[in-house]
Order: sequence, then C-alpha cells, then structure tokens
Amino acid sequence: MTGKEHHHRLLREVGATDAAHLRGLVPGQKVLVAGVRASTQTPPIQSGKRVIFCTLEDGSGLVDIAFFEDSHEACAHTVFHSGLLLVRGTVEARGPRRTVVGEMAWDLDEVAAARRDHGPQAALDLLGRTTPSPTPAGSATPQRTLADGTAGARLHPYADLQPAGTRSADLRRLGHRSQGSAG
Repeated sequence: MTGKEHHHRLLREVGATDAAHLRGLVPGQKVLVAGVRASTQTPPIQSGKRVIFCTLEDGSGLVDIAFFEDSHEACAHTVFHSGLLLVRGTVEARGPRRTVVGEMAWDLDEVAAARRDHGPQAALDLLGRTTPSPTPAGSATPQRTLADGTAGARLHPYADLQPAGTRSADLRRLGHRSQGSAG
C-alpha cells in the first residue's frame, strides 16, 4: 500500500471530511479535516489577540481554518511546523462557503505512522490525547507594535508579517528615471 493510499484509508477510518463535502455540513457541527498546509497567516489585529489562519488543500478543494488564541497552546506548534495536517474543529458558515474554527491539530504523518506501526486503535488513541504539543507562543513572549501608526494594531512576535515598507524595493533603481520635462 502506498503512502497516499495509507493516508486515505486512515482518513476514512477516523471520519475526516474532505473540502468537497464540507459545504453540505451544518454550522456548529464538529468535523475532522486534513490536507497539505497551503498557507498560514497571522495578520496583526487591533485587539492584539493572535489568530492563525490556515488553508489546507486535500485534493478535492481548499479548507479555510481559523485558530483562535484559546487553541494555540495545544496546536500552534503543529500548525506552523507540519506540512500535512489533521484538524478537529467546528464548521462555520461564511456566505455559501464553510470554514472551520480549529480546536486541535495533529501532524498527519505522525498519526499515519501510529496506525501503520500499531494498528487503527493507536491512531484513534492519538486523536483522543489531551496533552498539548509544545508551542513557541508562550505567555512570556515579547510584544511588538507596528511602527507606522496603524491604529495601534499589535504584531505578535511570531507573526510572519512585517510592517509595511520594511522590504520594499528601491523603485528608483528599476527602469528609466526622467531628468525632468522637455518643455
């Protein structure tokens, strides 16, 4: 059995929902989703609270997930350091689309290895664990504030964004510079 087939079998056993079937679920319903982490963002928010936005691609489409601060201790490390994710959360409706508010995340390769080496029950036991994974987003982290006056929004120290203009290109070095008007 190939790794891909093994992962698909595991996802069927644990009851994961793919992106194509997510739209048919009712808001408030608990769900497991899985896929390749296509993007992760932690934009600055005026309240200073950190929200991790993650998009998974599962072969049938994209699943948008939001992890709020109450879930970070348990899953932020996994979200930022794993390429294949299995996420437990709650379905929310955003217009015709469905998103997931994430509560827990696992490295899908670790869950698949537990199933392969110790059987299906080992994978289910792993999903039922309550001990959090280590996370760099501890409470003693330094605080950064955007320097350009954006309404006091705070940038979390582990955010992958920088204040506007810190990496901008020197446009004067690109292309032609006019010496002034000919007339």
